[in-house]
Amino acid sequence: MNDILPVRRDLYYGGAWHAPVDGGYADCIAPATGAGLGPVARGGPADMAAAIEAADAAFPAWRDTPPLARARHLRAIADTMRAHRDELALVDAVGSGNPVSAMLKDVDIATAALDFFAGLVTEMKGDSIPMGPAALNFTVREPLGVVGRIIAFNHPLMFAAAKMAAPLAAGNTVVLKPAEQAPLSVLRFLELVGDRLPPGVLNVVNGGPEAGAVLAGHRKVAMVGLIGSVPTGAAVMGQAARTIKPVMLELGGKNALIACPDADVEKVARGIVAGMNFAWCGQSCGSTSRAFVHADIHDAVAERVRALCAAFVPGDPADPRTTMGSLISRQQRERVLAHIATARAEGAALLCGGGPPQDPELAGGFFVLPTVFTGVTPDMTIAREEIFGPVLAMLRWTDEAEMLRAVNAVDYGLTCSIWTRDLDRAHRLARAAQAGYVWINTASAHYLGAPFGGVKRSGIGREECLGELLSFTQEKNIHVALETA
Repeated sequence: MNDILPVRRDLYYGGAWHAPVDGGYADCIAPATGAGLGPVARGGPADMAAAIEAADAAFPAWRDTPPLARARHLRAIADTMRAHRDELALVDAVGSGNPVSAMLKDVDIATAALDFFAGLVTEMKGDSIPMGPAALNFTVREPLGVVGRIIAFNHPLMFAAAKMAAPLAAGNTVVLKPAEQAPLSVLRFLELVGDRLPPGVLNVVNGGPEAGAVLAGHRKVAMVGLIGSVPTGAAVMGQAARTIKPVMLELGGKNALIACPDADVEKVARGIVAGMNFAWCGQSCGSTSRAFVHADIHDAVAERVRALCAAFVPGDPADPRTTMGSLISRQQRERVLAHIATARAEGAALLCGGGPPQDPELAGGFFVLPTVFTGVTPDMTIAREEIFGPVLAMLRWTDEAEMLRAVNAVDYGLTCSIWTRDLDRAHRLARAAQAGYVWINTASAHYLGAPFGGVKRSGIGREECLGELLSFTQEKNIHVALETA
């Protein structure tokens, strides 16, 4: 296994690898086994500052690179990723604990995003404003400068590659901070594609909150984006406010799935399981972890959900037969198990799961089986707090207005999945749900070009669309006074 892991374990900025200046090295742990994967550099504030300076120095030349030339760079990176697809997915699986079959899809999503934004570079258009014959007034879109991106551990490689695509396409340089729990696939990615961009255009500093605070608050960083928890988002926003910079935040979710009485039982059950993202052990901000199922079909749906959950195979993430990964750390597993204990204490009925698998070969990893509770009420902790694990709360409903109040009662609003054969009801519920991304009769999927993002405490901004590209630009107005006869 070691022969596929990255050789370079340092920090990458200015087109070169650097040992940490004021950071150090920390052991990287395989979540599925608890085994060590070797030391990785952990940059500190001075390291992050050096990377920002490198990005700032590289910005003028990258800004002035013609858009179609920038697009060629992005497509070259996508081509390299496709050529190393299996290898990158395997490193990602080992480092994150997610099944390699799922990580293969992550590589595909990342390369699609790179191609997508490469294709949009000529859409950063301005407007002309009529002023009469004596003047010409128009706007142009210009890149911001240095963009910081802080990414999460659940999709390490996909987030790294896909979330650098829009700011780079727009002409910005990027400083990326990977999740400190799962940096290995990003380092291997850099080994493969680092020379596909001019020095300083893409910079990567692995590190903890101290490095992230510098990235968010540095005066030479023009904008910062985060995929993470609500508390981390609040901290990033606070640091960004010091220099009055915009932020893009994809934060937590306590998302609802609504199943109406006319919905097909089998399709609803499969939608519930798909929406929970059990392959990633439920570690997804968009997971529909509250299933509001109408009383007429609730019991039948619950039985099918139990059977579908039993089919998941947790195990070695490098094994193609594995269909469910582990949680990212021992700390996260203890947190999930504590939520399960709280749900039991508050009176929820355990339908399946509830703890780690019994297989002794998995004892060293941070596994928790797909866990489903029925008899959940909206006031229970399991129905209000984001768990970020494989724990689903099923709530029985009969009154639509009361159900919608419960759906919208939480502070989050990222996704919602609605299941019904009634077109009028589908549209009514979609409009009523306080969420930024709504599925009808499906769940979990993202679609390039469709804006993804949340409302309330689930975040700020929209990604995976033209709007994401434009958010990394600023409008400038130019007024030309003309000589008239």
